[in-house]
Amino acid sequence: MTSIFKIEQYVCKICGFNMIEYLPDYCPFCGSSKTNFITAEECAQNYKVIKSKVSSKVFQLKSSPSLGLEHAAYSINIDNQIIWIDCPSTFSIDVERMDKILFTHHHFLGASNVYRSYFTAFVWIHQKDSENFLAINHSFDKKFLNDFNLSGIEAYHIDGHTEGFTFYIFEDIFFICDYIILTEKSLRFNPYGPTQETIEGAKKLRELINGKDFTKVCGYNYVIDYTTWKKGFEKLLF
Repeated sequence: MTSIFKIEQYVCKICGFNMIEYLPDYCPFCGSSKTNFITAEECAQNYKVIKSKVSSKVFQLKSSPSLGLEHAAYSINIDNQIIWIDCPSTFSIDVERMDKILFTHHHFLGASNVYRSYFTAFVWIHQKDSENFLAINHSFDKKFLNDFNLSGIEAYHIDGHTEGFTFYIFEDIFFICDYIILTEKSLRFNPYGPTQETIEGAKKLRELINGKDFTKVCGYNYVIDYTTWKKGFEKLLF
């Protein structure tokens, strides 16, 4: 395992953020003390990636045990390749080799640099999010500016939560990550980010998904029936 981690790297146990090539006094994402950091190698030894089925082609990926605020990633099996939406915070040598990692935004880049190196995976993110200071030590193979379709996965940039926030659609499932959070009682917008831009992005999202025949929504820590999610989503906009 040691040879995999060729550079200094630490993981925050409070939020799951990976710090590459430096050891700060505080986590640059959540602000917790470095007493809550472990090395990426220790993280890989003590946390595993668990896969659970969403559909016949889509699987949710989470660290086990739970790694703080880390949100779920998703694996899509399509055209004899595996494409991830976002990335787990911990590296696991036991996961199936992925070909590409597509990011919704820059907040949870996870251990993508290690997966990229070990599995020779290509990492994609919106150009605007690649320029954020949280992403500065991560490597990206494609920095996109426009919406695109990759092997049946549709990508749409809506801004809002982050400048480059992008949501994805695959068949009857769409991936919204932590743009919209599910609470015990309702849905709510992620409060971290510009409020008005997030609302405007949600309006654009509504236009883009209007008339789509979805069955499920994949969020940062949930998979929910689309009809239920849509009712909660509409309440946010009125």
